Amino acid sequence: MSYWLMKSEPDAFSIDDLAECDNQTEPWDGIRNYQARNFLRDKVKQGDTVLFYHSSCKVPGIVGLATVTSSPFADESAFDPTSAYFDAKSSRDNPRWVAVNLTFKAKLSRVITLSELKSDPNLADMVLVSKGARLSVQPVTEKEFEYILGLE
Repeated sequence: MSYWLMKSEPDAFSIDDLAECDNQTEPWDGIRNYQARNFLRDKVKQGDTVLFYHSSCKVPGIVGLATVTSSPFADESAFDPTSAYFDAKSSRDNPRWVAVNLTFKAKLSRVITLSELKSDPNLADMVLVSKGARLSVQPVTEKEFEYILGLE
């Protein structure tokens, strides 16, 4: 099993939205960065655990946990001309973008804030706190994952 941090803007899709979905499961779609796509396509596996992160909000930080509950599949939003994530160059025969299903696992008792994560020397090597790290899907080591859960 691997660990991941996945970012979402809470006004677009929050941990509460995931918890309220049918079967508490939703496709993690709309990823339009090649490095993040490659993680989803090549590294993220069914059964992996996700730190759900709220970004671009008043208090960005880790707010919950989810589980990857599917293998990667073609991101349907790439084929929908009405979607903000439409990609005319993506085809069903050769999809450019992928998604995975996420299932709600838990909401944390508090937000573990970005400023808290950045100021913690135990997390100095975490991708999230690295300069210029803006990926919406990024790996987390088991040691970082366990440490972060201990902060709750």
